[in-house]
Amino acid sequence: MTITVNFVLVAGARLGAWAWDDVVAHLRAAGHGVHPLTLSGLADRQGVPAGQQTHVQDIVAEVERLDLREVVLVGHSYAGVPAGQAAARIGDRLAHLVLVDAALPVEGRSFAAGWPDGGVALRAAIAGNGGFWPSATATHFEGHGLTDGQIARIVAGSTPHPGATLTEPAVLTSPLAELPATYLLCLLAAAEPDEEVAELVADGHWRLVGLDTGHWPMFSRPAELARILLDTAGR
Repeated sequence: MTITVNFVLVAGARLGAWAWDDVVAHLRAAGHGVHPLTLSGLADRQGVPAGQQTHVQDIVAEVERLDLREVVLVGHSYAGVPAGQAAARIGDRLAHLVLVDAALPVEGRSFAAGWPDGGVALRAAIAGNGGFWPSATATHFEGHGLTDGQIARIVAGSTPHPGATLTEPAVLTSPLAELPATYLLCLLAAAEPDEEVAELVADGHWRLVGLDTGHWPMFSRPAELARILLDTAGR
């Protein structure tokens, strides 16, 4: 079987490579390489110190370690921030960037700063939990098209998230508009993309795709998510 694309999958805050388990089989069945990645300080890598640039380097190092080419880099939620930075740094290894209901990296701005309150509540939660963003309770996941079993699985697998990765600023080596990219908007979470995404789409730089599910489609709609990723790989 010929592998034509290498998917590098990076889940959002508090999650690890395990979050992609239901998507991986669909992508591998189509003949592609699939490389789910756990970022430093999370899941099976708990205890590894991490700041924002640590997570960027985690992605770059994995691509280089495996000598991957034709990379479709997928960042979900928080992971859009390090993935968006890493995409430019892997150079011609990148085939496409896919951001799944994700935050965008903005030069000099942290993930926390992109919150409606400027990150005040998030920073307070981190400060009150020994430098980590606490894991969420089951109620956090309600209204996102998840079954009780799926919610229980996410809660059980989640780990506290290293706070510095959320409060340290992004460093862009080139404009996001220069990246070949698709933004996947989960419609139960928001009916319209935020202003930064909308501008990239309106200017013709990025493609926008909607999926009628909530913020965690790798659990709620794994087959549909895989089909969108496979379609992107074929572009």
